[in-house]
Amino acid sequence: MSVKLNQKALDHARDLIKANHYVKASDWSEAAPTAARENEKIERDGYEGYAKWFLAEKTEENEGTKGRYMFPYGDFSRVHRSGLAAAKQRAGEWGYDDVLKAADELMEMIPEPD
Repeated sequence: MSVKLNQKALDHARDLIKANHYVKASDWSEAAPTAARENEKIERDGYEGYAKWFLAEKTEENEGTKGRYMFPYGDFSRVHRSGLAAAKQRAGEWGYDDVLKAADELMEMIPEPD
């Protein structure tokens, strides 16, 4: 499987964090978008808007499909530190070093929970 860093998503996450649109502490299993929320996002903003919320793309998957995008980091309005931690862990397990480094960079931009 060929996976590449989604630079537009990385840039989008940086911008959101700089604008203080992030959550320091959350339960990612609760905060992660559901399939219904994903469908709403696609309906509202298309796959281009949807893709900005995923740190990686599976290049062999067709554009315009959910299966193309991996490693969500937010809830379609804010970056979640817990989402970045989950992405970092999985990227490390699967050997996607560029995604791991991106998630780590973003996590460092968000203050740790009190």
